[in-house]
Amino acid sequence: MIGLIFGETDFPKYIYKKIKNRKRYLIIDLTKKKIFKKDKNSFPLSIGQFGRIISILKKSNCKKVLFAGKVQKPNFSKLRLDLKGVYYISRIIKKAKLGDAAILKEIIKIFKKERIQTISSTTFTPELNLSKGNYSKYKPNQKDKIDIKKALKELNKSNQYSHTQGAVSRNNAVILEKRDGTQKMLKKIKKFKNISNGVLVKYPKKKQDYRIDLPTIGLKTLKQCNVSGIKGIVLKHKRNIFLDKIKSVNYANKNKMFILVKWKKRSYLL
Repeated sequence: MIGLIFGETDFPKYIYKKIKNRKRYLIIDLTKKKIFKKDKNSFPLSIGQFGRIISILKKSNCKKVLFAGKVQKPNFSKLRLDLKGVYYISRIIKKAKLGDAAILKEIIKIFKKERIQTISSTTFTPELNLSKGNYSKYKPNQKDKIDIKKALKELNKSNQYSHTQGAVSRNNAVILEKRDGTQKMLKKIKKFKNISNGVLVKYPKKKQDYRIDLPTIGLKTLKQCNVSGIKGIVLKHKRNIFLDKIKSVNYANKNKMFILVKWKKRSYLL
């Protein structure tokens, strides 16, 4: 039995489709709209219901869990807490000041204390991790490489607990991803008209726990980049989740965009 702790984004839907007929599972649905509620093995809960979550996992003899999707920092004043939630909430609030990544790491520690192991989010979907290489017909030119260096340099400066996994570099300016994510960042960039250059770099955070919250992109990201004038996307070797690969590569080729996967650390050296 595997416990699937699902948050927002399309990644949980991909995992669900892949394993629902192959594995024994249960779902802890933390999405706002409870999109997995029709599944009889799904439990719509909030992040503050630790007692309920742990009880469900243990009663089902579920010793391993997998996190997928974005679990955002909750509004603690409106959080529904059970007894264990009250017991653990001070630890969560303390870590929340350091960012979303710190919250997830603390939750993993709580599960470990309860003898529940957290496994990699790509355990059942290794095909979504791209290796080093260029995945479209187009490659970054010299100006693009300069933009990549600048984006990586700024990402390297970000705090180890920061939510920042993405940056857009263009025309000597770098815009860092904020808590609201890549899609919102690209929508803001779209407002700047008559600009058709720049790159999107999606890299793991410093001291990233690679079991959870890997940078995720897909066809939707490519389309938003194209609308915003972005020429290409850069990911880190095996430290990414790439949805809709075939459709995305075809779209990149059609629109003269590059998809580059680098093996370097979170460094601005090419």
